Amino acid sequence: MMKVIFSTKRSLYFCPMVAKQLIQKYNVPGPRYTSYPTVPFWKKDQLNSEEWLTELDSAFHNFPNASIGIYIHLPFCESLCTFCGCHKRITKNHEVETPYIDSVLKEWQLYKKHLPKDIRISELHFGGGTPTFFHPSELIRLLKGIFQMDQIDPQVCDLSFEAHPNSTSELHLQTLYDFGFRRVSFGIQDYNPKVQKAIHRMQTFEEIQEVHAHSKRIGYVSINHDLIYGLPYQSLAGFEQTIDYTIQLHPERIALYGYAHVPWIKGTGQRGYNEQDLPQDSEKRALYELACEKLLSSGYVAIGMDHFAVPSDKLAQAFHEKRLHRNFMGYTTQTTKFLLGLGMSAISDSWTGFAQNDKTVESYQEQINCGELAVFRGHLLNELELEIRGYILDLMCHFETTFNTESKHTDTHEFIRKKLMPLVGDGLVTVNDCTVKVTEQGYPFVRNICMAFDLDLHNYQGGKPLFSATI
Repeated sequence: MMKVIFSTKRSLYFCPMVAKQLIQKYNVPGPRYTSYPTVPFWKKDQLNSEEWLTELDSAFHNFPNASIGIYIHLPFCESLCTFCGCHKRITKNHEVETPYIDSVLKEWQLYKKHLPKDIRISELHFGGGTPTFFHPSELIRLLKGIFQMDQIDPQVCDLSFEAHPNSTSELHLQTLYDFGFRRVSFGIQDYNPKVQKAIHRMQTFEEIQEVHAHSKRIGYVSINHDLIYGLPYQSLAGFEQTIDYTIQLHPERIALYGYAHVPWIKGTGQRGYNEQDLPQDSEKRALYELACEKLLSSGYVAIGMDHFAVPSDKLAQAFHEKRLHRNFMGYTTQTTKFLLGLGMSAISDSWTGFAQNDKTVESYQEQINCGELAVFRGHLLNELELEIRGYILDLMCHFETTFNTESKHTDTHEFIRKKLMPLVGDGLVTVNDCTVKVTEQGYPFVRNICMAFDLDLHNYQGGKPLFSATI
């Protein structure tokens, strides 16, 4: 077991070496739990806009003082990255920018009619796609249409955006910083040229170093680098170089994602290489453990299941103060119950319900331009689902949860306990009275532990693959 690098009053965080037999046993398809129920099990395949707005009105009535987070999906990319499973549109035609921004602003106006007049926006995130595909002037036009002001206080609202290093100019960085953005996330993935060629994302260390330096010089206080382990042709030696380069640049946050191999999903480029080119099981896990050891040794703190941060970063502080939250944007320091998704394929969360926009640009824009929301599916949670959602959220963010002793669903609790017993036997989790705690050995298997709570997953009878592997 690796040595502890960082400690707080709460606990110590280890990065355990995982036994090979456990990897083989638990490397099964499983959700990443950015929601519960997870998207494949939503029961409203045809949730209409009227139903969703009624749900939203009810939620705001129940949580009158809650703030909202906003996620804006900007789907365009100039080239296809073959590892990507996100909804995107590949084009070099930048004339699509203006009409798309027009549609998002119209969607916002449709929602504003149902938002409390004094609603506070606590966070806003640009995702994609490639947000920096858009010219800075279009991004600012979008922001001014939402906030109706030239600048906002970054101490009040957390503004962040995803960026492709090769398409992010100093003008992008400076313009968004001047508006109030203080966080930027760069998609790095891997520095090895052979791996980059396979995933169709060529970018040199020098290019990334330059855009990272520009961000620091301008004043961004939290720079994130996305890395992926399990990509085709990755090796321990090659990935060690990637981690060393990352440590050299020293971003405040690092997202270390396991590659999700889902070639059956339409629109991915994952059929462009063979599965035998991918690191498997313990091989893939060794890449993570190498990265984990080097990052912890360099002073980073492990956050949740796949993030690292310097101790002074807000994400690390939220984790150790048990304020960490998780939604469709991943881990966040903002614990708002409401997430409003704008743009093609974006997902909204009212805490008691979910809604997703249409997944094609044309259909999304057509509906919005006709004065209607582009919602095409969703899910309204019942009492039991809300309870389980809380348990899974606790486990994903804090590695422990406590059964509600006043719950009407004690039979479900017993069912979950039985599902947890094999994990207890393998030393991954403890169950004492009403409390479930993930052990240090169990941290890498938190998705598997959450699966014990997932009633929809237990009841699934179909043979169609739904999720990527957990390891």
